[in-house]
Amino acid sequence: MKFGPLPVTQTLGTMLVHGQTLGGQRYRKGHVLTAGDVAQLEAAGVAEITVAIFEPDDVDENTAARRLATAAAGQGVRAGIEGTGRVNLFSEHNGLVTLDTAAIDRINSIDEGITIATLRPLDRVEGDQVVATVKIIPFAVTEQNLVRAEAAAREGASSVSVRPYRSRKVTLIQTQLPGLKQSVADKTNDVIRQRIEAMGSELSEARMVAHTTASIAEELSSAVGTGAELILVIGASATVDRQDEIPVAIAQAGGTIDHFGMPVDPGNLIVVAHIGDVPVLALPGSARSPRPGGNDLLLERIMADIPVDSAHIMSMGVGGLLKEIPSRPMPRTEAAPRRQRSAQSVASYAAVILAAGQSSRMGTVNKLLIEVDGKPMVRHAIDAARAAGADPIIVVTGHAAEDVGGAVGDDVTLVHNPDYKQGLSTSLRAGIGAVPDTCEGALIALSDMPRIKPKHIQQIMRAHDPDEGHVICVPTWQGKRGNPVLWDRRFFDDFMSLGGDVGAKHLINENADLVVEVPIEDDSVLVDVDSPEALADLAAQGMEIKT
Repeated sequence: MKFGPLPVTQTLGTMLVHGQTLGGQRYRKGHVLTAGDVAQLEAAGVAEITVAIFEPDDVDENTAARRLATAAAGQGVRAGIEGTGRVNLFSEHNGLVTLDTAAIDRINSIDEGITIATLRPLDRVEGDQVVATVKIIPFAVTEQNLVRAEAAAREGASSVSVRPYRSRKVTLIQTQLPGLKQSVADKTNDVIRQRIEAMGSELSEARMVAHTTASIAEELSSAVGTGAELILVIGASATVDRQDEIPVAIAQAGGTIDHFGMPVDPGNLIVVAHIGDVPVLALPGSARSPRPGGNDLLLERIMADIPVDSAHIMSMGVGGLLKEIPSRPMPRTEAAPRRQRSAQSVASYAAVILAAGQSSRMGTVNKLLIEVDGKPMVRHAIDAARAAGADPIIVVTGHAAEDVGGAVGDDVTLVHNPDYKQGLSTSLRAGIGAVPDTCEGALIALSDMPRIKPKHIQQIMRAHDPDEGHVICVPTWQGKRGNPVLWDRRFFDDFMSLGGDVGAKHLINENADLVVEVPIEDDSVLVDVDSPEALADLAAQGMEIKT
C-alpha cells in the first residue's frame, strides 16, 4: 500500500486517510474518493490531499480482519462483524477461555499491522462476551503476510476456544462442631449453591455431619453411592495438614489426595482429591464468602473438564494474590455483540416518548398541546422518531392523559402511567416495559423538544454498535450532552429498577466506557421548551407558536 499526499486530480479511487472537512463537505477516514468528490474538491480549490493507494497484493483491513478472525475462532467461539479493521471474537456459551498462546505470539510477530489480543488463559466468560479482538492497524496488509497469520492461527489447537461447563450433580458436606450457628451453615449452603448454579450445575444435596473422621468418611461414601458427580466438603475447622480429619476421611472412603494447599490467597487451605471418578474438593473457610478465592479457580476448571493436578496448582502463584482485590474480574457482557444480520436486515429500535409531566413551569397551559408550526408540540417528537425509522412509537402519558392522547393521534402505542406524580422513574419503567422483545434498543425522548429532526435521531441510531461497545448513544453539541439518548436493551432491567424522581443519568456515569458521544450539527439536542421564556425563544427562532 502506498501512503502519502497526491494532487487532487490524481486521487480518483484512492482512500482518504484522515477524516476532515474539505470544500465544505465532511469526509470520513477511509472514504474512497469518487469522480464527484474529486470534482468538488477541485472546485473548492483543494490542491493536494493525503491518501492511500492499494497495490495488487494488498488485502483491505476489513477483509483481512474477517479472514484472520475466522481462522482463529475455535470451539465455542464465533466471529462478530467487521468494521474499521476490527473483528471481535465472542464466546458462544459460558465457560473458560482456552488459548494456544504460542500461536497467538506467532500471529502477532508476522506483521506489525496484524494483531490479535485475547483475555487471559482460563478466564471465566459468559455467552456473547468478547474473548479476543483481531485488529488490522493499517488500511491494508499483504496477502502473503495474511496467509502466514491464518496458518499460524490454524496450527495445532485452535487459537481461541471456550471450554463449556459440564452440568453435574454436586453434593455439599459441611462438618459441625459445638458453637457453629445454624445460620452460618445455611448461608454457606446458599453461597455454594449460587457458585454451582452459575456454572450450570445443581446442588443436589447439602448434608451436615459431625467433624470426625468416621462421620465424614461415611458421608463421602454415601454421596458417591447416590450418584454425586462432584463432592464439596467444608469443615467447621480448617484443614491444616494431610493428617487432619477431612484428608484422612477421604482416604478412608477409598479416595486419593491429589494435592494439599495452593499458592493463592484467599484459598491456601484447600484439598484436591478424588474417589474413583468423582472429584472431591475440601474447601477453605473463605469459601463460605461469595468473595472469589482459590476455590473458584479450581472449581471452574473441574466444571469445564480441565485437568487439575499438582503442577497446575503450584503454577498459580503469579497472580494468585486475590486478597486485596474487591472482586475478581468476572464475565463482562458490556461488549455483547449484535448478531450478524443479512444485508437486507436493519436494527430495530423503539422510541419511548415521555409525555406524563404536569408542565408546571409553563403555568396554566399544557405545553405539550401548544401548536408549534401547525401541530401539537408532542407530535414533533413522534414524527421525528417515526421518520427516523423507530418502531414502535411508545408515548407515556400521565397528567391530562386524555388531552395528550387525543393530540398524539392513533398511530402510536399509548401507555398510561398512573403513578406519574411519584417521579420520572415511573414513566421510564412504564415506557421500557412496553418495548417489544424484538427491539435491540430504545430511544428515550422528551416530548418538549420540537427542534429535534429525523436526521438527528438517525445519527444517534447509526452510532449504536454493540460490537464496538457503543451501547449508550448520547447526542452532543459543542461538548454538552443532550437528548434523546439511545439505550441498548441490556439496560432495560436497570430501567425497571429505577425509583423516585430520577432519570437514567447515573446509569450513563456508571457505564462511561460504554457511552459513545454523537456530535450534532446544532444545539437542538439541548433545547427543551419548559417555560414561557423558552417558548418565546422558539418563536424568536422563526417557529410559529399558537397557544
